[in-house]
Amino acid sequence: KAVPRLIDKINISGKIVTADAMSMQKDIIDKIRKKGGDFLIELKANQPSLRYGIEDRLVAHTPVYSYTEGPELAHGRIETRTYRIYDGLDIIADKEKWGGNMTIIEYESSTVKKSTGIHTSEKRLYVSSMPADTPKPGTIVRNHWSIESMHWGLDYNLQQDNIKRKSIRAARNLDTIQRIVYSVFSIWKGL
Repeated sequence: KAVPRLIDKINISGKIVTADAMSMQKDIIDKIRKKGGDFLIELKANQPSLRYGIEDRLVAHTPVYSYTEGPELAHGRIETRTYRIYDGLDIIADKEKWGGNMTIIEYESSTVKKSTGIHTSEKRLYVSSMPADTPKPGTIVRNHWSIESMHWGLDYNLQQDNIKRKSIRAARNLDTIQRIVYSVFSIWKGL
């Protein structure tokens, strides 16, 4: 409920809106397009027919283009990221429902933990209104995840989601204090 109200209040014309899978809702997508913005949203099982339909169809399609970033050493692991970009016209079965042209971005991360040598990999799907020939959409994905990882750190380390706030002022004050503490911890961790 909050995302459509926020979109109403800010100017997104010519901007790219990134969001987690919870925002992959028709009314949110329509509102972003109507206000002249583009979007890049992770696709998860909250839209099962869209998600699993895309997964099934990707096997038969060749990406418009793909590229790899890395290997990169960070946080004690070596990570290589591969992005495959698909034109969604042939892949999305119910494209009229979602407002027409969309691009599918398949993100695959291959990680080796430096201390143990354990290899892991994961895949994520993103849906975007940007054209399939948008250069390096992985940068947009990474910028989104830098924000998500900060929110995860606040919740995991400082239990932000479990704390009840009785007023708007209390919520703002506590949020500010928690962000300061999180920043100090992040600086200390690097020393």
